Amino acid sequence: MTDTEGHTWVTLLAGGIGSRFWPASRPERPKQLLPLGSERPLIVDTVQRGLALAGVDRLRILAGAHLAAPFQAVLPDVPASSYWIEPQARGTAPVLAWAAYKLSKLDPEAVMVSLHADHLIEPLEGFVETVRSAVEVAYRDELLLSIGVPPTRVETGYGHIEAGAGLAPAGAARAFRVTAFHEKPDAETARQYTDSGYMWNTGIFVWKASVLLRELEEHAPGIARALPLVDSEGDEAFFEAVEPGVIDRVVMERSPAVGVVEARFSWDDVGSWEALARSRESDAHGNVVVGAAHVVDGENNVVYGEGGRVVVLGANDLIVVQSGGTTMVLPRDRSPDLKDLLTAVNPDP
Repeated sequence: MTDTEGHTWVTLLAGGIGSRFWPASRPERPKQLLPLGSERPLIVDTVQRGLALAGVDRLRILAGAHLAAPFQAVLPDVPASSYWIEPQARGTAPVLAWAAYKLSKLDPEAVMVSLHADHLIEPLEGFVETVRSAVEVAYRDELLLSIGVPPTRVETGYGHIEAGAGLAPAGAARAFRVTAFHEKPDAETARQYTDSGYMWNTGIFVWKASVLLRELEEHAPGIARALPLVDSEGDEAFFEAVEPGVIDRVVMERSPAVGVVEARFSWDDVGSWEALARSRESDAHGNVVVGAAHVVDGENNVVYGEGGRVVVLGANDLIVVQSGGTTMVLPRDRSPDLKDLLTAVNPDP
């Protein structure tokens, strides 16, 4: 087995706003800074996972300039050199291409582990075991790898991965070629995917930086051609030159050099207030309460309070959030409509 430990780099995608957690998540304090997965901010939990894979000198946090200071306030042991400032948000395809290009200059043999800052993962040992296996496969077979998780429920909010032929093992985790990626399905299709053994696509990716750059040349030539602007004109020029795009659609769904490694850990995407019901313990009546909040004679509520008290009496199946001078109340089954609500009320940032 090739020794890849010294060439493992962790990039952390931390630039999102998290609008589905409004009003607690706002541009100046996005959900990465909220304690939604544990008692600590999501960004802190994610960095700890990254540091279990690589030293802080091989950790890079990818985010906008406005987030560097608030992140540093909760990550005092992470140096400023670990932040790569994304000049503007253009989606995951440009930012990961940019990171791979910069990493290839630092370490031509770099294997890049791309993590999101809004995942709930446990146990840590299973996560490390899985990702290290993926690093070995990515290095050995020169594949773009996704980490896939066996479903624990029928889920319409996640993409699914259809695995194909098995790959030679590396470490404890199983690896396969990818037959197809499937976008977020309707309920019946999701049930069929689950019954057929498809995996959830976690959005955790592992690849050699050089392999991603190679596949970009083939499948996203506009991005590939713009990368030398980083050297000649600077990071801003690159981001100005490229079209927005998601790495899944721009490269992963187009490239034949794609595989999946089956996770040896549990995973959830902390993507909406509804996810809080899965990441936090509930009381005897199914209520999940975070912060200065209380539920009396109510069931199955998700209540989040900061900056003042929230009291819910005799109500069921609600999401109640008080933060930043705003109180939001909606039925739990309307959680997917929160973005539409934001458009309707047009809240000030």
